[in-house]
Amino acid sequence: MALRLDNEKDIEVVRQAALILERENQRLVQRNVELTRRLLQAEGRDPAELQMEIARLEAQLATARKRLFGDSSEKRSRPATRERDPQTGHGPREQKQLEVVEEIHVLDEPDRACPSCGEPLAEMAGQYEESEEIDVIERRFVLRKHRRQKYRCRCGGCIETALGPLKLQAGGRYSIDFAIAVAIAKYLDHQPLERQVRTMAREGLVTDSQTLWDQIDRLAKLLGSAHEALHVYVLTNAVLGADETRWRMLDPKGRDAGVAKNWQVWALAAPKAVVYRIEDSRGADAARKVFRDFKGVAMTDGYGVYEALAKKVEGFVIAHCWAHVRRKFIEAEPAFPEAKVAIDLIAELYAIEKLCPTGPPGDELRRQLRNERSRDLVRRIQAWALDTRTLPQSALGQAIAYMGGVWKGLVRFLDDPRVPIDNNGCERALRGVVVGRKNHYGSKSKRGTEVAAIFYSLIESAKLVGVDPAAYLRAAALAAVRGDQVPVPHEIAAAA
Repeated sequence: MALRLDNEKDIEVVRQAALILERENQRLVQRNVELTRRLLQAEGRDPAELQMEIARLEAQLATARKRLFGDSSEKRSRPATRERDPQTGHGPREQKQLEVVEEIHVLDEPDRACPSCGEPLAEMAGQYEESEEIDVIERRFVLRKHRRQKYRCRCGGCIETALGPLKLQAGGRYSIDFAIAVAIAKYLDHQPLERQVRTMAREGLVTDSQTLWDQIDRLAKLLGSAHEALHVYVLTNAVLGADETRWRMLDPKGRDAGVAKNWQVWALAAPKAVVYRIEDSRGADAARKVFRDFKGVAMTDGYGVYEALAKKVEGFVIAHCWAHVRRKFIEAEPAFPEAKVAIDLIAELYAIEKLCPTGPPGDELRRQLRNERSRDLVRRIQAWALDTRTLPQSALGQAIAYMGGVWKGLVRFLDDPRVPIDNNGCERALRGVVVGRKNHYGSKSKRGTEVAAIFYSLIESAKLVGVDPAAYLRAAALAAVRGDQVPVPHEIAAAA
């Protein structure tokens, strides 16, 4: 009977099956190499081309083996230490933020008699057996009726009516807090509107996705000025991170319209804020719209549009990311163990960076350590790359070529302590966008992309400065409704 691994639970059986598959995979690849060798020889091809093709096939085998049996490419094994890490697990966690609700339990009347003598039991003042449990109080939707009291003077010359609540829009039936809850659910918790509709139906509210969209669209209109102010603020920073990722434009029924409808989320990240713009391309025109007249250092990956922009805009300087270089060598390492030299040297660069406090407080120490230690490491990395002989089209050759192509930007951090060693901060800032894209797939209109950019910018910026996103949106919306200047998240944090 054939073995079905998808239902097999015995780990030893699975291990043996994996080893058999690995040996068979190696045999097939070696056979493929041999057949390729014969074919190229029969065609009279160049021996160097033959060697390159064989190296490519062997690299594919090593990569496949790494994916099947290896660790994640972003994780490296830690050196052995005598001290064990603190134990983590499912023990009780302190819940400082939860409201404490006390509930006293008393004996039922029939149980308040002594089983020995029949006399009634007396309460022991202040004596309890205590325990804790975490409970949930369900969310409730209510139809709140506002009755505005009317007043008049006996003379008949004056009638006054009490003010009602601030409204999202005149005559609107849904409150500001309702719109904020919908926006938070979609752009922070990644729940599509249709899913929210089904959840609300279970909780007693009958509504539809168009109604929910109308609420967050109106809220976004109130907060548009804050999004623009956030963009302006980010561009005032001397150093910022930049990255972009795909965003789908769907048809009006929510269906994928194909590759031609790939839009791009452009992200600009500073220490206290991140702003997103969703544009219809990944080209130079879109980049110019996002960067505007920025003068400073942009930390980026090796995407050519940034370099092209730097050549045209005076004062626009590119720094490149060591994390991207490191990933290239990690991908090459299974087939080319010598790549570990570069990986270890880059790890030393990161170890030096960890010795400094983040931000301006660490600038002087960072400048000193980079001059005294990092410069030498960078020279060693460069010397190793120049001395390493490998095929240009191999994984190692491509990693070295990528590093060489962005070398000028890679070494820029040595001369400016404000420049980080990588662009990981901006990449982290895109995680919420990527998770949201996976859940609600994209936008159905250009306005949809604008609303998404507004809420992602404000919510992720609030998270960066430690402000509760829902609390921030409420403060900003109330300011907008009152006609006041709408604050941005780091202003709320500074005032707290």
